[in-house]
Amino acid sequence: MNRDRGKKTFSIDALQDGDRAEFAHVVEEYSPLIYRLGLKMLNNPQDAEDILQETFIKAYRHIGSFDGRSSISTWLYRIATNEALMLLRRKRPDPISFEAPSVNETEPQEPLQIVDWCCLPEEDYLTAEGRARLNEAIDRLPTSLRVVFLLRDIEGLSTRETAEVLDISEMAVKTRLSRARLRLREDLSGYYGKILQKR
Repeated sequence: MNRDRGKKTFSIDALQDGDRAEFAHVVEEYSPLIYRLGLKMLNNPQDAEDILQETFIKAYRHIGSFDGRSSISTWLYRIATNEALMLLRRKRPDPISFEAPSVNETEPQEPLQIVDWCCLPEEDYLTAEGRARLNEAIDRLPTSLRVVFLLRDIEGLSTRETAEVLDISEMAVKTRLSRARLRLREDLSGYYGKILQKR
């Protein structure tokens, strides 16, 4: 038995023996999470559905190679992320590398122009427009930063799990997450700065 990140426990032995009922439980448990990740990465419901389908097809075919060193959810996230990245490369081929931190990641970050909106009421963050602005800002992140941000801050994976999903070091995850958060704050500074000016 393997205790996963979710509330349910799945029998790895049953899954690897081809127990379809047990695999159906896995699909039921993780389909919403995988679909949400695909939708956030690709911003297209049909593409997200395709990623969802491909993820579970590949998981079923390759469950025999699952060694249990990571959780089922981490393994599924890795399959889904790889599928989404391959689709992104086909649609808008830009260099996406997760193997190691780039030279720039080890250099000091240039100061960003950030407005301090810490004193804004919480309802200002939760408006439909505020959420839409955040989603647009996430979409504008470079892919290597956006994926780390989605896995860590949206899906709630740990630094270690994110590193496993992307096959990079934990330090690279921390660096990219920090940069993603800074870019988002910079991107949203204009929007929230205007709100502050009106108060």
